[in-house]
Amino acid sequence: MLETLSLFLGIWLLFLLLAIYYLSQSPDGSVGRLRESVSEHLSAESRAKALMREMLSENQYQQLIKFGYLEVPSPTIDNRVYRIPGGGGLVKVYERGCAVMELCLQPAEPLPDGDVVVMHKLMIEANEQEYLQKANHFAPGIISLRCQHL
Repeated sequence: MLETLSLFLGIWLLFLLLAIYYLSQSPDGSVGRLRESVSEHLSAESRAKALMREMLSENQYQQLIKFGYLEVPSPTIDNRVYRIPGGGGLVKVYERGCAVMELCLQPAEPLPDGDVVVMHKLMIEANEQEYLQKANHFAPGIISLRCQHL
């Protein structure tokens, strides 16, 4: 039994090392595929953060940093606020301070968190009705309640 386990772990370790080696090589044989991927990700994150910094007012940026979300007032519905999470997740909608729904709207391709925050903000401010039409609607708390039981 111990020999079988040792053999299995040895094969698994060999496979893991080969996978790491393969991912770290570029087509011309130089080290770099994994490094390039990480570099591109970090570059995209830094560009997204710079864009977000440019698009948000100082108060909005501080709110996002302090609380982890950005509140965007509805341009067409009185006393409605959209709470956009800074780290991904559903946009929570409040009317007169009470949660009324949660919205899910994601880009087709993965984007850095900063770009997603700016995307929601701009879509709400530019065309709130289209934003609401495209988003999936959920009762407030229903998704987080369901996830707690899993």
